[in-house]
Amino acid sequence: MATTPELIDRPRVLVVGGGYVGLYVALKLQKKIANAGGIVTVVDPLPYMTYQPFLPEVAGGNIEARHAVVSHRQHLKQTELIQGRVTSIDHANRTAVIAPSDGGENFEIPYFDVVIAAGAITRTFPIKGLADKGIGLKTIEEAVALRNKVLERIESASTMTDPAERAKALTFVVVGGGFAGIECLTEMEDLARAAVRNNPRIRQEEVRFILVEAMGRIMPEVTASQAEWVVEHLRSRGIEVLLNTSLDSAEGNLKLINLPDKTSAGEVEADTLVWAAGVQANPMIRSTDFPLEPRGRVRVLPDLRIAGDEGIVENAWAAGDIAAVPDLTGKGLPDGTCVPNAQHALRQAKKLAKNLWASRWDKPLHDYKHKNLGAVAGFGEWKGVANINLLGRIGLKGGLAWLAHRGYHGMAMPTVERKFRVVFGWILAFFAGRDTTQLMDLDNPRGAFVAAATPAPKPAAAPAPAPVEAKPAAEDVKTPVTADAK
Repeated sequence: MATTPELIDRPRVLVVGGGYVGLYVALKLQKKIANAGGIVTVVDPLPYMTYQPFLPEVAGGNIEARHAVVSHRQHLKQTELIQGRVTSIDHANRTAVIAPSDGGENFEIPYFDVVIAAGAITRTFPIKGLADKGIGLKTIEEAVALRNKVLERIESASTMTDPAERAKALTFVVVGGGFAGIECLTEMEDLARAAVRNNPRIRQEEVRFILVEAMGRIMPEVTASQAEWVVEHLRSRGIEVLLNTSLDSAEGNLKLINLPDKTSAGEVEADTLVWAAGVQANPMIRSTDFPLEPRGRVRVLPDLRIAGDEGIVENAWAAGDIAAVPDLTGKGLPDGTCVPNAQHALRQAKKLAKNLWASRWDKPLHDYKHKNLGAVAGFGEWKGVANINLLGRIGLKGGLAWLAHRGYHGMAMPTVERKFRVVFGWILAFFAGRDTTQLMDLDNPRGAFVAAATPAPKPAAAPAPAPVEAKPAAEDVKTPVTADAK
């Protein structure tokens, strides 16, 4: 195993993952641990934390992509940062193996405490063609790519003469009727409307948006009546909502089936397929010696210490989407654990940091208990739905819900600096309108330079002209004399 002499030689709190939980645990502990002679180390493949509730607005062009992420290096000044992946953990020996993002040789890192905060990844199913044709909405890169694809397809379709190819380019399918899928779909539809208004060669009725949801209702986070209103709202915007429907194959045309009988629900020709059908715990947790529950999440106590059938695992903690945190309010998932969302992740991270620090001084630990504040969702500008649990349950629709959505997430965005960037971006967009500028060739940024630096092939030599036969001079041409001329 390779060694890395650059690592700081102090008792280490190893934080696996730099997302919401990892960022806040490091923010709350870095100074305290450093003053006590230790070091907080965050390991993540990315140099930033992504605020995932803003991904639909990034895809819709309402938020600048860089403003929806938080730089680790800029905000974790007293934290040791390692860009890489934790591939395995041997907690019995307090060591972890890290694969650097630059492709270098794996190395071991020792620790005293470990915090599992690796979050979740997109959950997929073995559907033919999905990996080749689909795109998720779990990363900032996916959101930017999706925005550019919508704009590119509209622009390209405007010059297509083949009706079938034109219709295919202007068809956008989203699979998954949860918060992420609905917000993504509606933001894309809003973006498309703005782009079509600027393009006289496209009519709005040519653009087709389709939602595919396997269940009989959408958005389980809101009430049934609110979910029904959302379906009506989507259909009023011309969006096709297919409930009790699933994607069976993405090879060639998208093949849909009815549920539960699995009969054919028809085929759709579409160039854009967005997969937003849920998440699953980061599979890296399977390469550890920690106890897991049936869904693949690490088992924890209400005080966020990892524990299994044999008792508490000392100096091991977990929170967020990768952890099965008991919901002491009794209003979580059917298995009694907390709903995986940013609201819980933020508060779990703060509680975990307090408990970890208290454990160093043998102080009592406190259980995590948080009453869900409700749910807010934006469906594009001045449209949304909200279910707020403050003084009783308050249900909102339309513009008020949209304002609640922006207000909550604007405040929840980590760090004051990022809050200001997001809010000022919204203010600018209010006066200047939605930005529908398409960025080209982000997947091939060197293309223009390579073309300029590559000598153009020499043109082929022109063929030699064919020899021209000599014509007799005019004076040599004698006009025959006819009998009439004599």
